[in-house]
This record gives sequence, structure tokens and C-alpha cells, in this order.
Amino acid sequence: MKTSILIIYTGGTIGMVKDPANGSLKPFDFDHILKQVPELKKFGFELSSIAFDPLIDSSNLNPDVWIKIANLIKENYEKYDGFVVLHGTDTMSYTASALSFMLDNLDKPVVLTGSQLPIGMIRTDGKENLITAIEVAADYKDGKAIVPEVCVLFENQLFRGNRTTKHNAEYFNAFHSYNYPNLAKVGIHIHYNESSIQKATGKEFTINTDLDTNIAILKIFPGINKRTVDAILNIEGLRAVVIETYGAGNAPTDAWFVNSIKQAIDNGLIVYNVTQCPSGSVDMGLYETSVELLKMGVISGYDITTEAAITKLMFLLGQQLDSDKIKFFLNKSIKGELCQ
Repeated sequence: MKTSILIIYTGGTIGMVKDPANGSLKPFDFDHILKQVPELKKFGFELSSIAFDPLIDSSNLNPDVWIKIANLIKENYEKYDGFVVLHGTDTMSYTASALSFMLDNLDKPVVLTGSQLPIGMIRTDGKENLITAIEVAADYKDGKAIVPEVCVLFENQLFRGNRTTKHNAEYFNAFHSYNYPNLAKVGIHIHYNESSIQKATGKEFTINTDLDTNIAILKIFPGINKRTVDAILNIEGLRAVVIETYGAGNAPTDAWFVNSIKQAIDNGLIVYNVTQCPSGSVDMGLYETSVELLKMGVISGYDITTEAAITKLMFLLGQQLDSDKIKFFLNKSIKGELCQ
């Protein structure tokens, strides 16, 4: 039997064309992509596609889209050997992270990719990204997928999806995984880093699409004031907050700040500590400026990305777990999203 790949086209720059009226980019249909990449016909694979209608600019993306993608993968899981999700770059890391939590016991590749330039432009990076993503999705060894996890393929590099961050708005190497090794590097051959790739569990594939979006981000900065902090911590219905701290998890030790955080935690709010640094890890207690956070029950995110922290919270809050269980899982790696 031929290897079969399903391409899920959500939208994004890869499929856009210039509007002659104003020069802006607007989405085009998937047939346009196929015409621009005739090389796809040379694959010895069966390629099928599903396109969102309407197509979505990734800046307009929301959790309903993640649920739709997860359901499409579930509905087609037995029909295909791998999945490629074409997606806008701005929120690709959020989608990859969310899918990593929602798709359980994967034994097939789910590869997200896109481009910085539309696929119809002469210097587009979209062609190479799409072709290589399909190759990764179709790559099996001894009857098993080489990369049975959610990943991001961009500019000759394959990353674990929930470890990625978009770090460049200009160059083709738009994504990076600062705290975890690449899953593969692409040259003449695809060189897989097999020791860094998650192994399939052998259990039945399932999805869990229950998400709770009652979370917020509190980014610490010099001069932040009580009014701002309290306004965020006291949002009606808020269940958790990602606090983006300095360095190794440090925050102001002003009495008003400590008291505001402590009162929020005492009132049942979950506070998850993530460093503002792209590389490195939260280590609460290493410096005096994080000791108070540790004492009052702030949870360390270690080296998790903000994108993964947000989607992990949405996922855990949606599982109807008690607060202690949620805190336990936040502190642990459940899909390879952090190292302690």
C-alpha cells in the first residue's frame, strides 16, 4: 500500500497572494498551492487535503481552531500514515503546543509548517517547508513512524512543537527551540536525533478537547504598579495566571507585590512562573527575589515556553481536576514540554 498523508490547510502566509487593488496579502485556496508546487506530484504517496472554509489568518486563531484540527486528525487517523498542518507562523507555536496536549498516544507524525513568504513568490520558503514536512510525516522505519509526535518543520529544522517559539519576523529561520535539541536537521538527508524524539506508547490514540481559557499573562517590568497587578489578578472568573518573571524566576519583593500575589493564591488562583528569557530555566529560591514566590506557592514552570505554559494551563483546567492535581501536573512534564 502507498503511504498516505493528509494535509490540513488552515490558512497563513504560505497560501496567500497579493491583492492587486492594495498590495496586501489575502488567503487563496489549496488548489493554488498545488499548482505552485508541482513537485508534490512526484511523491510516491497518496496526498489528500482538507482546507478550512473560511481560511484563517493565524492572528485570528482561537482554541476552537485547535479543537477543529484535533477532531479532523481523530476522524481521519486510521486512514492516513501522517498529517501535515499548514498554518500561519504568528501563532504556530501555540497551536503546536495545544495539539501536543490534546492528542494522546500519538503513533503517527503531526507536522506543522508554513512560510514567511507566500508560496507563489519566487524566493518563497514555502515550497521547501511543505515538501520536507510531507517527507517527515511519511518517514517510517521498521513499520513505525520515526517522529510520532507533534512537531514544527521550518527552514531545514524539525522541532518538538511544544518547545518552539517564533523568534524572528524577518528571516526564514523564524522558529527556534531554545531549551530542547532539534528533532532533526535537514540537508541532503534528513538527520534525525532519535534520542530526543518521543517514543509511541503503544496505547490507543485518543483526543481530549476540553479547554478552559480563563487564564491571563502578567509580565513583570520595572515600574509595574499595584493597580495593574491587581487589575489582572482580580479578573472575574480568572482561574490561573502565567507570571513572566526576570531571569531565573525573579520578581519584585515590594510588600504590595508580594501581598497581591499571596492574596490571589489564597483565593484559589494558580500562579505559574515562566522566565522572560528565551533560554534557561526558572529556579525559584536561587536568588532572594524568588524566595517569596516559592514560599507562597507559586509553581515553577522550569524551562517551559510561554506558549506551552498557556496551552498546558488551558488543557489541565479543562480536565476538571482539583487544584492540587493541576499544580502537580504543572510541575511535571506530561508531553515533553519541560525539563526539571
